[in-house]
Amino acid sequence: MQNDEHNRSGIVGLLRYVWTEWISTLVVLILLLLTLIIGTGEMIHGQLLRTGERLYGNESIGMQYSFLRAEPTKPDCDRHPNVDALVQTQMKANAADEFADIFGTATEADVRASVMAGVQQCEEKFQFYDKAKNYLDEHPSIRTYRAIETTFFGIFKFGSENRVLILLLMVLVSAITASVKFHHIGLRAPTTRLDYKVYALFMAIGNGLLTFSVYSQFNSVLNSGVKSTNETLAVYWLWLALFGIVTLISIYQFFKPPAAKEPGAGNIGLALLSVPLYAFMAIITGIAFTFFMDYPMGQGIYLGQLVEFSGIFLNLALFIWAGMLLTQTRVMDLFLGILRPWNLAPETLTWLILIAAAIPTAYTGASGIFVVAAGAIIYKEVWNAGSRRQFALAVSAMSGSLGVVIRPCLLIILISMLDSRHVTSDELFDHGIYVFWLTAFLFLGISLFLAETRFRVASPKVAVPGMLKAFVPVIPYIVLTLIVIAFYKYGLDTQMDEFTAPVVLPIILIVYIMFDRWFSDRFTSQTVDAHAQLSLQHEQKSEFMREHGGHGVNRRGFRSSIWSASSETVGHIGALIILMALSASVGGLIERTEIVELLPTHLGNIYISLAFIALLLAIIGMTTDPFGAVILVAATIAPVAYENGIHPIHFWMIVLVAFELGYVSPPVALNHLLTRLSVGDEEVRAADAEAKEKYTNFYYRYERWILPILVLFPSLLIVTYAPYIFKLFDWYK
Repeated sequence: MQNDEHNRSGIVGLLRYVWTEWISTLVVLILLLLTLIIGTGEMIHGQLLRTGERLYGNESIGMQYSFLRAEPTKPDCDRHPNVDALVQTQMKANAADEFADIFGTATEADVRASVMAGVQQCEEKFQFYDKAKNYLDEHPSIRTYRAIETTFFGIFKFGSENRVLILLLMVLVSAITASVKFHHIGLRAPTTRLDYKVYALFMAIGNGLLTFSVYSQFNSVLNSGVKSTNETLAVYWLWLALFGIVTLISIYQFFKPPAAKEPGAGNIGLALLSVPLYAFMAIITGIAFTFFMDYPMGQGIYLGQLVEFSGIFLNLALFIWAGMLLTQTRVMDLFLGILRPWNLAPETLTWLILIAAAIPTAYTGASGIFVVAAGAIIYKEVWNAGSRRQFALAVSAMSGSLGVVIRPCLLIILISMLDSRHVTSDELFDHGIYVFWLTAFLFLGISLFLAETRFRVASPKVAVPGMLKAFVPVIPYIVLTLIVIAFYKYGLDTQMDEFTAPVVLPIILIVYIMFDRWFSDRFTSQTVDAHAQLSLQHEQKSEFMREHGGHGVNRRGFRSSIWSASSETVGHIGALIILMALSASVGGLIERTEIVELLPTHLGNIYISLAFIALLLAIIGMTTDPFGAVILVAATIAPVAYENGIHPIHFWMIVLVAFELGYVSPPVALNHLLTRLSVGDEEVRAADAEAKEKYTNFYYRYERWILPILVLFPSLLIVTYAPYIFKLFDWYK
């Protein structure tokens, strides 16, 4: 994971610092802003055209702004020709035609009429030219407006046509940064010298195999006899640059590892656990494709899914950026301040936070994406609410697990597209809401049962006045949100939905940051309550809280806040997107080995079928990203489930819950790894040490691992068996 010790001594150290702290952040920030422009470009350009028409169009003289988007060109025809000479010339040409005897020739009257029609057309061109020139001279602001409109259109067009290249350039810069900072996702962070050397060795091998695979595919394309487009060539060169550079970085890190965080020789077993999942995936798929299947280009082929779904991955980058921008605002703290007068137990307050978190999760489309984007925020707020540190980590890991079954989750839309013969998105959303509330109330019941402090609530006479007072500072943020949404709805004719949310949310959050830095003091008081005191205590003993706490954030200016959020975004993009790209290779390997084909078509008993399929889906969830997993399941496991009598909607509800259980279950527990990526290794180690020092109870010591499983495993059992046993929803007669 991340190595925060940026040694600036020497040329290499200085270059490392300049790249990680300045160049990569600047490049990715520019690309993110360009992606925002691309996302809203068509809407804005349409409005610019309509505005230009309203400002400069004149129906009375037949002048439209669309006619003036380019400088009028003077016609090259003769405005005052010698008509008689033209007619005689045309008559002579007709007479000399070798087919004149067969088809005859036009009369002089017909030729004259034709010439006069041409003269008339030429005159009309000159009249329009003169009218347009005079109109432009009378309205000189048209040229200024036109320059703005056409410049924006050029930027938007460039971005739209080069969306894939923008994504790959962003991944290139981010992945290099993640490699330099040891920010890739592994089961544990490297701490000893042996950890760093094993980490670097496996990364060098994995990246070397990827480089070879992309090179093999590139050669195949060049030798295919089909001329490649410039975009295609650029895509391969970017892939080669990415994996070639990170291979060289890994080789350098093997021979020149960073200073160890812990003394001692280290342990080879623990060192292997520090190897990024990305490296394991690259080595396994690379060896299998190259040496066992004689298919060296296999990894490169499946990396093409990143290119194919470039829009989804660019949206993912925007969601991550939005999450990092959210950490720079006070809005979460202020909204939670509305609930604090009720003096709720941390578990009850957390339950409300998880329900609220389901909405942005649905927009992001997958729980892991939300954990990366907002896991740090959830952790901070839950810990500051008075909960245990381990509990806060558990909640962060499963913060996105509730929202993947509710509207407008992109994952469900993808399922309905892949399996359109059996299910629709409306059917899945209609039944997903039951799964949502089931999981939510299971969390509430289990967390309260295991809580140190039982359920409590303040008297309404005390809580309501405090809640109303706390609501006042929130009003400006609600107003700002409505203004931005109204701008898109009425100004750009665009609703906020799962497709536009990646663009709208960063804009809203940038507006929040501007307000926080320049105007918030006018609306908020500086009173120190119990929560503020607890937050200050946490900031004193946690580097993470000092960096992300409300008091530290308030010391940053607007530009530094944007820069800090973008800097954190770089590492997360490099770690997550490249991992998702490699999971596509794993899915491809499973598909090509036809392992799933070995599964029995008929398991004999529907109870056994349900148990077997639920277990298999949970295992898939441990190893593959949700989008890749859904594609794999739709093609392989879904037909087996249907043949065994499992209703399609029931099957996909099992899929979604089983995946979420897999994402929080060891040995991989991807969402836990993403939580660690969000809050940092030091914070997780501090939380583990604090729990072992403070508690003797096994559950409290390992709560961050146990609680999500205690919630999601019963949820999976109920979702798997209750519809069949109790004949719910008329799926089974």
